[in-house]
Amino acid sequence: MNDMFENEQHVAFARLNQPHHFHLLWDSELDDLRSILERLKTHKCQVLANWHRLYLLHFGDARSLTEPEFMEIYGSELEAIAEDLLRKDINSFTSHVRQVGEAFAERRVPFSEVVASMHLFEESASEVFPTFPPIAPRLYHSFDKLSHCRMIVLADAYFRSQTALAGTRIRELEDEASKLQPEMRTRFHGIVGASPVMRDLYRRIEAAGVTRGTILIAGESGTGKELVARAIHECGPNPQLPFVALNCAALPRDLIESELFGYMRGAFSGANMDYLGLFRAAQSGTLFLDEITEMSPETQSKLLRAIQERTVRPVGSTHEVPFDVRLIASTNREPEEMVRAGQLRQDLYYRLQANVVRLPTMRERIEDIPLLVDHFIVLFNERSIRPTPVMGISEKALAAMGSYWWPGNVRELSNAIEGAFTFGDSALIAPEDLPPQFSQRGGAPNGGALPLTRSAVSSFADAERNLIRRALESTDGNKVRAAKLLKISRKKLYAKIAKYGLSARA
Repeated sequence: MNDMFENEQHVAFARLNQPHHFHLLWDSELDDLRSILERLKTHKCQVLANWHRLYLLHFGDARSLTEPEFMEIYGSELEAIAEDLLRKDINSFTSHVRQVGEAFAERRVPFSEVVASMHLFEESASEVFPTFPPIAPRLYHSFDKLSHCRMIVLADAYFRSQTALAGTRIRELEDEASKLQPEMRTRFHGIVGASPVMRDLYRRIEAAGVTRGTILIAGESGTGKELVARAIHECGPNPQLPFVALNCAALPRDLIESELFGYMRGAFSGANMDYLGLFRAAQSGTLFLDEITEMSPETQSKLLRAIQERTVRPVGSTHEVPFDVRLIASTNREPEEMVRAGQLRQDLYYRLQANVVRLPTMRERIEDIPLLVDHFIVLFNERSIRPTPVMGISEKALAAMGSYWWPGNVRELSNAIEGAFTFGDSALIAPEDLPPQFSQRGGAPNGGALPLTRSAVSSFADAERNLIRRALESTDGNKVRAAKLLKISRKKLYAKIAKYGLSARA
């Protein structure tokens, strides 16, 4: 009887003494971290500058955030959460971290980049820790647990917001396909283009969307593989379910397995909590593995087994856990070449090759350049802080872009327009606002060129005129609804109506 009473007391005591915050952190540990939090607050600029330097070194041109975006998002959060934690205001701390997770989801920052950025923060923060007297090892452990708490909140906000945004995008996607002729589509689930190869791609995406089988997307760097993977997911029967993406090239090879399959607490140094892994985070939805050939052959073998058995074994566990996920993988090289080079296991390729979606290069869709230029001008006008908005591009600049070889594809085009916003100061993008390579005759091997002729531009003008006319007809002349259908501003629609001499009712 006494033993039972003592056991009940022990259980009650254990419950009272569980960590207060996220089952990880005690109030006493927050007290111990006060000196570190004070230094993070007073040395915020130094931490941010070093953090951004590490971010640039790690991600280079593949980064999702510009320097102003990085400083705006992380700068405001760093100061706010330091204040929150010094006051032990965990509700406010949670709120500020959630805002960052939602901002990343809205900007479509890959989750692997988010995770890596958090690790880079810890590295940059440690450089301002007190050096005299040296801090105790237990404080490093407490700071690591605090970082895990931050990551828990951030990940939850990221995936909740991503799911909500996907639902909003689906509800707001234009019924252009039903109201206008399919061959007139210039935008499809965020993808821009109206060339024959793009219309064929749209049909393949729609066909792939209704399947649950594995899919392999093959395309050069910068062709929009993740955008296509997301479109396939959104064309499926349940687009509101999770879409989780991992760039296999952005993480060290020895971390990919634990990110995919998850791990158990204590599985390795630093594993202070159970981690679901991306397979289970994407449950019932879609998992996109970008640049799958960056995985080691051993991890590819485990991936193949997971696909076949529909189970994963978290690192440090002896049990298999079932999952239900549609897998989409991608490579920026020809899959057959990767198999011959030993970078893609043949058995995994055979599993993926049943559904292969090949993306056209920019060289195969030169006629899409005017549409893409217009799209990126609108996009960067929304983000830009320059006093004079960019209204368009000159014919000479457009001709230079049409004669270029585009080794970096759509990503290079986006960077070129963003650079013109940065270095140009007029309302019209001129040739001198473009990167230097556009002035080197064609920029193509052997002096080849792919000219964007006036007839190509004219054909797009005709297509655009017909599209606007059809939108006005389908909305019975309602310009507000027509602008929403075309995904342009009402002001821009008025300008297009005047440009093409259309009546309000077309």
